[in-house]
Amino acid sequence: VAGLLMNMGSALCKQGELDRGMAKYEKAHAIFCRLHGEDHENVAAVLGNMCTVLEQQGKIAETIAMNHKVLDICRRTMGTDSNEVVTALLNLGKSYHEQRMVEEGLAHMQEGLEIVRRIHPERNAMEGSILTAIGGAFNNQGKLEDALAMHKKAHRIFRKTLGSESWDVVTALGAMGLVLHKQGNVEEATDKLNEALAIIRRTRGDEDQNVAEFLNMVAAVRCDAGDVEGALVCWREARSIFRKRGI
Repeated sequence: VAGLLMNMGSALCKQGELDRGMAKYEKAHAIFCRLHGEDHENVAAVLGNMCTVLEQQGKIAETIAMNHKVLDICRRTMGTDSNEVVTALLNLGKSYHEQRMVEEGLAHMQEGLEIVRRIHPERNAMEGSILTAIGGAFNNQGKLEDALAMHKKAHRIFRKTLGSESWDVVTALGAMGLVLHKQGNVEEATDKLNEALAIIRRTRGDEDQNVAEFLNMVAAVRCDAGDVEGALVCWREARSIFRKRGI
């Protein structure tokens, strides 16, 4: 029953019905606690889902508190060196980052990075995800060289572990493009964004919403470079896609 409630909660949240989804998660949480006690991996899993809802609702302080609870349960039930602890540290780090507590966020992300490198010395996509998050934090601190280095490492890992046309590769290219744009390296920024755009077109089609979003990013770079005509071409195509999708 608890598993079914979790699935229902997930479906409701995907439909944007966050309050109803949270209610299902809360019922599942109560059942898991009655069956297993509070220190159980299923309890941690449902609390993790509840964290996602709280974050989507903008309740970041509550998200941080619940993420701490998830981390503590994972450490007690699965040990320090586990994928679940790494995921909990990453989520907690992101929550602190959202609260503009960047140093606290980085500390948790880097702890997760140390663990994942210890338990997965052969390279793992989870390492790429942590590097991406660290790169985002460095970017917000204005440490653009450090941010770019993190995103490049993440890009290499994603290509090796997930394939050259995976969505994680696309997001890494996009992150690199944005940092390069901030650095004033317009040509290389455009190349990275166009490379990501080409992957999206091949894997999701020319009218995918993400095509429009990346077109807007390319347009912004071209406009800053003085290529107004090139920017307008991108903006027009993006606007056409959004209109067709009713956005």
